[in-house]
Amino acid sequence: MSRTLTDAMGLVVLVIGALNLFSLQDADFVSAVSASGTLLVVLGALLIGGVIGSLIGIDSRLSHFGTWLQLKTSRGGGDKEKFIEGFVNASLLFTIGPMAVLGALQDGLGQGIDVLALKSTLDGFTAIAFSATLGWGVAFSAIPVGVWQGLLYVTALTLGASLSQAVIAAITATGGILLLGTGLRVLQIRMVNVADLLPALAVAPLLVLLVDALL
Repeated sequence: MSRTLTDAMGLVVLVIGALNLFSLQDADFVSAVSASGTLLVVLGALLIGGVIGSLIGIDSRLSHFGTWLQLKTSRGGGDKEKFIEGFVNASLLFTIGPMAVLGALQDGLGQGIDVLALKSTLDGFTAIAFSATLGWGVAFSAIPVGVWQGLLYVTALTLGASLSQAVIAAITATGGILLLGTGLRVLQIRMVNVADLLPALAVAPLLVLLVDALL
């Protein structure tokens, strides 16, 4: 039953990631970088972001942080591998989705918390399903989620309305691909180092601005 529930969640993550790829056809995104340039921008963001993330060692640092949390909360007992798996997978799932980005930005821009409220509801049910199979590590994903969405909120307050729809579409499409990688992890098809690719979410909008300025 645990494996079946986890597989179901992994499949849903894959579907959500695939749906996010429709942002590659966003009119403003296409207008900024051309129809063929949208995928190239996302690819470039993933390559550059992957290099940055690998040099920083985000995935290993996140795993070490999960190990530290497991030791502190269980006093050395429990299944360390399951704790880390739950913490890492839940952290990735809850932080890289477009609703995390768009919701925090929307709230920061003073447009309400509708998206964040919906995301919180969905994350709550997902966390229950994940914790049933992966344990307490899922609960501690609230730490990176809070930090990530808090940073996005502050960024939105600072930048205001300067973030264009093309930039948001690039972030969404890139996040969709990262969600596909997370789905593969959840299904245990391949343990993609999605955490090391997270800088791509910051690189994507920069590439959009660069290409748009050159065209």
